[in-house]
Amino acid sequence: MKYDYSECIGSRLRKISRMVDSHFRQHLMDFDITENQMTILFAMSKMKKVEQGRIGKYLYLEKSTVSRNIKLLEKRGFVSRSSDYRPTVELTDEGYKMVEKLTPVWLGIMDELVGLLGSSGLDGLRNLETKMRT
Repeated sequence: MKYDYSECIGSRLRKISRMVDSHFRQHLMDFDITENQMTILFAMSKMKKVEQGRIGKYLYLEKSTVSRNIKLLEKRGFVSRSSDYRPTVELTDEGYKMVEKLTPVWLGIMDELVGLLGSSGLDGLRNLETKMRT
């Protein structure tokens, strides 16, 4: 066989993703929020009022993932949705407060992960992302 199963790129990337997710879960536990939800909140804080579909395109997330998480964030009072035919979503004041609380936690997680990867690991990650986009 040309490749061994242990060399499967998809499997290895998902494994790395689960390893990184574990770091986030440990630190986000006290906030009762997932990494996807945090990422969506951060994106929305930059995008302001936006159609939900644009969030998924911006973050490379499936529509169902964005929809499910937006609904959960809306239930918690972090997001409001317009009643337009093509509804827009935006952060509430509580959503912006949560972003402020999460930012130093995220920075700490990033410091931890950057320390593990080092500059060569970060460069490799950037190169991989660039190659996958083309």
